[in-house]
Amino acid sequence: MHHSRDLARANIPNLRMPRAEDGAAIWELVRACKPLDENSMYCNMIQCDHFADTCVLAELKGEAVGWISAYVMPNDPETLFVWQVAVAENARGLGLGTLMLQAILGRDACDDVKRVQTTITSENEASWALFRKFGKVQRAKLDVQPYYTQALHFQNRHQTENLVTIPLARDMAQAA
Repeated sequence: MHHSRDLARANIPNLRMPRAEDGAAIWELVRACKPLDENSMYCNMIQCDHFADTCVLAELKGEAVGWISAYVMPNDPETLFVWQVAVAENARGLGLGTLMLQAILGRDACDDVKRVQTTITSENEASWALFRKFGKVQRAKLDVQPYYTQALHFQNRHQTENLVTIPLARDMAQAA
């Protein structure tokens, strides 16, 4: 009996704050998660270093399998903006995205956060699924507005990013 429980525990990713040294592994993870936008390795290092309080790294047997970069909006301390979510193929279907979001929201840096925002392109099914699921957990309806548009902001080189806002459940925010 104990053996199977230890085996199950070995397959539960460890969630932690990133460090600058994690930047390269995170960059590789994001590159492997098509169709995510690749940032520079330097950008991922800066996220790990300067934004560690609002980013999370998930590791399984020492390997980076999940990553969320996020930050509290400088002009709105009640909003956590989620920049990027990456989950390795071998860690999909475990609800890791939701667990990582909840891990960030449970930190002191998010004490004043009342809503989560992110941008998602229309065809990014994985992101829509994650944020719909997260909205259900928060018992909230997703507010969706076109935000950065294909023509105006991206010179037709990138699909329109829709701004998605999810208010946090009051009891959840207090429990965290």
